[in-house]
Amino acid sequence: MDLIDDAAASNAHEFTVSEISGAIKRTLEDQFGRVRVRGEIGRVSRPSSGHLYFDLKDERACIAAVTWKGQAARLSTRPEEGIEVIATGRLTTFPGQSKYQLIVDEIEPAGAGALMMMLEKRRKALAAEGLFDESRKRPLPFLPRVIGVVTSPSGAVIRDILHRLRDRFPTRVLIWPVAVQGQDCAPQVTAAIRGFNALPETGAIPRPDLIIVARGGGSLEDLWGFNEESVVRAAAESAIPLISAVGHETDTTLIDFASDRRAPTPTAAAEMAVPVRAELAARLGECGTRMIRASQQARQRRQQRLADLGRALGRPQALTDPARQRFDLFAERLEPALRAFTRRCRDRLGALPLSLAALRAHLRNRREALQGQERRLPLGLARLARRKAERLADLAPRLERAGARMRARSTSDRDQLDRLDTRLTAAGARILPPRRDGLDRLDRLRQTLGYTETLKRGFAVVHGPSGLITAAAEAAQAPRFEIEFHDGRIPARPETPPARPPRKTREAKGQKSLF
Repeated sequence: MDLIDDAAASNAHEFTVSEISGAIKRTLEDQFGRVRVRGEIGRVSRPSSGHLYFDLKDERACIAAVTWKGQAARLSTRPEEGIEVIATGRLTTFPGQSKYQLIVDEIEPAGAGALMMMLEKRRKALAAEGLFDESRKRPLPFLPRVIGVVTSPSGAVIRDILHRLRDRFPTRVLIWPVAVQGQDCAPQVTAAIRGFNALPETGAIPRPDLIIVARGGGSLEDLWGFNEESVVRAAAESAIPLISAVGHETDTTLIDFASDRRAPTPTAAAEMAVPVRAELAARLGECGTRMIRASQQARQRRQQRLADLGRALGRPQALTDPARQRFDLFAERLEPALRAFTRRCRDRLGALPLSLAALRAHLRNRREALQGQERRLPLGLARLARRKAERLADLAPRLERAGARMRARSTSDRDQLDRLDTRLTAAGARILPPRRDGLDRLDRLRQTLGYTETLKRGFAVVHGPSGLITAAAEAAQAPRFEIEFHDGRIPARPETPPARPPRKTREAKGQKSLF
């Protein structure tokens, strides 16, 4: 018996380790070429190679999973530990460690519950970093000169925003077109927010004073791009104030927590962005009226205060009466004082040693001085005239250049006026004919819908004392009326019905029969 067993064992085929591993690999890949596996993500590893390694597990088993670097960048959902997902891929083996693994091509959350769990986990992690703190939020500008809008250019959202801005306060709008759902949504929105912030303040494209990130309503999956970490970080890092207007009022995304202001709808975001121009004008007019009224009241108060102080000062004559009395007192003493002063001056002049020779010498000196000044006068006039001529020669080229500039400017203004006149004439020729044709069409429509055209077809209109008559009973009760035809009106009067004889009573009939 032992000899038989030894012979059977020696006849069995001997496999190498590689042959066994290859056979198992082929069998597994043939039976499970492409599968969808539902499970909870366990350990997640992201080495420097760029590949993703993680576990898919449930309450009884665990499968190793891997996503290669090229496919990992295209995953719509990044694997995070603790969430339940549906992974799509193919099963294969790893002979180096004698184990099998799932090569994952796509990951999707396993229902709204998994998405909500992932969203709540991400929200708590970002909130712990302080990205949602109120102290980080900036106030919105009162009247932004330029507004940047990050949204799809083909949807109704951008039309609603532009329409509301045009109604409230027209301003310049820069649109950064992005995808608002799908795999391209998050990277494009992130690039748009950072692109607006990277614009120079004095560049050819103006830097926005306010950014609006807008999208219409949708499901949680449609809005998931605005829950991505890159979008939230870009909104939190934005140096430009940002309004989040994603979804309807009941929709909430993570960008709403990181933005400076959340709007329930895109239209509400436009209302937050700018004030109403009519209200500003009314408020400005009201402030101007209040300022005028306040200045008038202040002037009236000062006038009243001045009048009150004036009454406290007393009469002005009381201040001048003493001075007037002193003037009268000194006026009586003025004439004797002037006469005494004149007499003293005459006596002093008579005491001076004046002679005719001294006067002649003085006159001669003065004459010689005048003659010297007369000789120097032509030279001085010649120097002054020469300086003025040189100054005039310096100013002549400047005057010529100024005249040339004025002539060139006059020619330019005349050319611009001619161009404006030509444009005005062309605009009138272009606008007036369509307006005139439209007015003619409206007039023809008015004539067609008017009742005068109906009268030409054999109908008539009855006019009573108090308006139109539309019933026979009303016409019978009217004292008079007019009938309007298509070519005029004629008066008419209702026909009076003949008087009916009084009916005989039963008693009268009986009496007649007796006689």
